[in-house]
Amino acid sequence: MINALQEEGLNVKAAFENEFYLLKHDDEKRDNTNGKNNKKNSNGVPIKPSEFTPFASSYSMDLNYHIISDIVEALIAQNITVQQYYPESGPGQHEITIMYSDALSAADNQIVYRETVKGIASKHGLQASFLPKIFPDTAGNGCHLHLSLWQDDMNILHDSESDYGLSEAGEQFIAGILYHLPSLAAITTPIPRSYRRIRPQMWSGAFQVWGFNNREAAIRVIREDDGRILHFEVKTVDASANPYLALGVVISAGLDGIRKKMELPRPIQKDPANLSDAEMKEMGVKLLPSNLKEALANLKKDKTILDALGEDLSRSYLAVKSAEYEALGKLSSEREVDLLLEKY
Repeated sequence: MINALQEEGLNVKAAFENEFYLLKHDDEKRDNTNGKNNKKNSNGVPIKPSEFTPFASSYSMDLNYHIISDIVEALIAQNITVQQYYPESGPGQHEITIMYSDALSAADNQIVYRETVKGIASKHGLQASFLPKIFPDTAGNGCHLHLSLWQDDMNILHDSESDYGLSEAGEQFIAGILYHLPSLAAITTPIPRSYRRIRPQMWSGAFQVWGFNNREAAIRVIREDDGRILHFEVKTVDASANPYLALGVVISAGLDGIRKKMELPRPIQKDPANLSDAEMKEMGVKLLPSNLKEALANLKKDKTILDALGEDLSRSYLAVKSAEYEALGKLSSEREVDLLLEKY
C-alpha cells in the first residue's frame, strides 16, 4: 500500500497513539464488596488498577514517576521520540505519545512500544494491558491512528483557499477512509472486546462522520490554533490490531478515495448522539458496526479492501476472525477479559 500510494506521488506519515492500564495483583480475595473494579489475569490472580487518581492528576505522575521514566528512557534508547505523557481518565490508565514517522516505521514502532511498556511494567511488579475494554465502568483503551499526507517532502493536507481548509488530495484521502470505515473496523478494531469501547458519547468515534476537533467523530481533523491542518486521526483503532494490517488498509481506503475523487460530506461539529433521527437521516449520519460480526460482514463485501489484503490473506483473516468471534461469544465477559488481558 505504501508503494501504491507512492505511484501517485504521495507518502503517508503516521503515529499510533496508545492508552494502557497499569494493573497490580489484589491481595484481597475478590468478592461482591470489592470486586467491581477487579479482574483476574490468565493465571487466575485477581488484579486491580495500580491507583485511583483522577484524569491528568499530577499525583498520578508522582506515583508512577519511576515506571513512566523507565518506559520513556527505554523508548528513547530504541530511537523512538517521546512527545508527551499524561495520566488518562481511567484509574491507572496512561498515555505516552510518540513522534510520527514514515508509515512502515510507524507500524514497527507500535510493536516496539507495546512490548516495551509491557516489559517495563513487569520489571516494576505491575501488569500493563492495552486490552480495549478491561473494566465495564471505566474508560477503554484506544490507539488512535494519526495521519498526514505528504508530497515531495511537504505536508499537503492544508489548503487555505478551500472550503474546509483541506487540499483536494487531502479531502479525497479522508473521504476514502470515511467511506470504508464500516469494513476497516474488522481490521482496526478486530476483537469482540473492541466494540465494548466504541460506544456513543465515549470519545471513541461510534458514528461514521468526520469533523474538526470533534472527539465524537470517527475521523477527527485537527485544526491548529493558526488554522492550519497538519494531521488527522482515525479514532476507531485499538492496540489489539495488527499495526501493519491496520495502517495498510487505512492507506488503501484513502488511496481509493484519491483514485475515485471521492467528495467529503459536510463535517459534523456536534455530538452525533444528540441528533434526532430526522437530523441523522438528513445529514447522512450512521452508526458504525456495533460488533465484530457486523464488521466482518462489511469486510466480506468490500472489494477494495479485500484486494488490498490479497486473496490468501483476506480469506485467512476472515476465517480466523470469524472463528474467534464464535469462540469468544460463548464466554462470559469476565472470562473473556481473563483470557485476553495479558495477550493484549
